[in-house]
Amino acid sequence: MASIQKRNKSYAVVYTYEDDEGKKHQKWESFNSYKQAKARKSEVENKMDKNVFIPPTAQTINEFLDLFIDLYGVRKWVPQTYDSNLRLLDNYVRPVIGDIPLQKVSTLFIDKYYSDLLKMESAGNAIYRKKKKVSSNTVYQIHKLLKCGFNVAVKWKLIGRNPFLQVEPPAHVSKKRRIWTSDMIIQALENCEDPKLALSIHLSFACSLRIGEILGLQWKNVHISDEDIEKDDAHVMIERELSCANVKALEALDYKDVYFVFPNKNPNHKYKTVTVLKKPKTESSIRKVWIPNTLAWILREWKVEQDKYKEFFGGEYTDYDLVVCFEDGRHCSESVILRGLKKLTESCGLPPIVFHSFRHTSTTYKLKMTHGDIKATQGDTGHSQADMVTEVYSHILDEDRKINAQKLNDTFYKNFGDGIDHVENTKKEVDINALVDALKHNPRLMAQLIEALK
Repeated sequence: MASIQKRNKSYAVVYTYEDDEGKKHQKWESFNSYKQAKARKSEVENKMDKNVFIPPTAQTINEFLDLFIDLYGVRKWVPQTYDSNLRLLDNYVRPVIGDIPLQKVSTLFIDKYYSDLLKMESAGNAIYRKKKKVSSNTVYQIHKLLKCGFNVAVKWKLIGRNPFLQVEPPAHVSKKRRIWTSDMIIQALENCEDPKLALSIHLSFACSLRIGEILGLQWKNVHISDEDIEKDDAHVMIERELSCANVKALEALDYKDVYFVFPNKNPNHKYKTVTVLKKPKTESSIRKVWIPNTLAWILREWKVEQDKYKEFFGGEYTDYDLVVCFEDGRHCSESVILRGLKKLTESCGLPPIVFHSFRHTSTTYKLKMTHGDIKATQGDTGHSQADMVTEVYSHILDEDRKINAQKLNDTFYKNFGDGIDHVENTKKEVDINALVDALKHNPRLMAQLIEALK
């Protein structure tokens, strides 16, 4: 059990514990007041009685992170996640709080840490060439990562509880993405001279695909036969995505979930990143998406054109079986599509958007067409959870709620006499006042009305 010892102006909680090797140790924990010491004494004794007491350790956050990355990150993260998480830890966690003992992290400590982060310069300043503070979104990403890490620390019995669960990260308001209307998309497609870009827009809008899914789509996963079209069963299977990945991250993960690495132009040059065909990030992203028959015919025409290019280039054609690629078969990067979109946007005089906006437009229209059928829409978008659809596209559901209010008015309140009379009387008063005002300003009309009344 534990005892309280007074030491000068402080109070120490003294207790004995056994380490993992069964050796006994005496621990002294100092507090500024007797009340704090008494609370800690009760906590220690209670946990010892329930056999859930975790012995104190001097393991630092950095030491824990090494274990967390090796035993959890390598198993759970995809290359892009691995790379981005390591950059967050190396830039904002390890140099700031890495030497702090894991068990010393409290909710107060975390709140102060987040406050200090927001005053720091962003690690991306060298890229942007101007000084920027760490954004609330970056702090939010750090919070998610550390909350996950400390959950693992609890599981490994390195700490008793996860203090990040009781902390609210700084509020971050995401900017709403601008999207094009269907008329704008039609205008863009009618003026698009790049068939790769036009097909990418079609696939993103009709199938709610991400840019990586479009560029990684292979003909073996496109089902557009005569029979498929006749049965309205034309569809694509999303099983792979094209992605740019950090070589060190790929090596650390032993190329997990990577199906193919595209060769670089200069094999003797040591590149930091490579382009790969990989498994989608989540299981829900692996999906079957039905396509409109019109798009099926567009794809068939595009396949005919590709076959002509194959014949033209002959042995110089590199066949990766990609749907969207250069004329000689080489894979097409995301930057090529984005540059083409920017050029098309400017030539058409349309508001600037990001390519992902087509996916948003697609989801918006599908929610409208299905009257808010989230599950059916989620099947096309590949969102891992339905609430992700409701959060991002809540404005569409709000429109349906407005329509529901009018339907309620028409189906219920039309039989509610007093309410309807009041509405109708209000409308009549407004109409009469408007008519009188018009007559005052039009003597000729007034004379015609008086003559008609006679």
